[in-house]
Amino acid sequence: MPYALDDFCKDITRIMTTKSIAGLPDIAGRLSALLANPSFVSATFQDDTPFGKRELWRDPVTDVRVLAHVQAPGKAGKPHSHGASWAIYGNARGFTDMTEWRRVNPDTEEAAVLQASGQYRLGPGNTHAYPPGVIHSTAHPEKAWVIRVTGTDLDAIPRYHFRAATDRILEGA
Repeated sequence: MPYALDDFCKDITRIMTTKSIAGLPDIAGRLSALLANPSFVSATFQDDTPFGKRELWRDPVTDVRVLAHVQAPGKAGKPHSHGASWAIYGNARGFTDMTEWRRVNPDTEEAAVLQASGQYRLGPGNTHAYPPGVIHSTAHPEKAWVIRVTGTDLDAIPRYHFRAATDRILEGA
């Protein structure tokens, strides 16, 4: 029997209640298995699924959320973190270009100075976990269908968001 969304959600609850964030690599691995199930992918994403995100599941025990995103071609996000929470990204179709950033000036300074610390592409079936506080950005040169698992409702907690007016990125460093 193929690994299904219900199996994935049960595994999330079990992993989070026994390992907490130490289990993020396990959840990322399970997300890869879910993305390998063509029935899940076709039931979750059709070619005409509208751009944007929708919640597939919320765990009432741990508050973890499983979200389906359809990203428009040419969409690029600014550097951000998930604050005290975490996220796992996984591509179902298309790809996501990821950049991880590190702050190179002291946290005591109001404006952040960021430098790229890693760049890679997530293709179909690829996943990556971002623990709390990791600054990253996403880019979708083409349409992409993405599953994102988060530790809570990210819109309800303080997070780092790049502010173009005051923060800056070191180019070519």
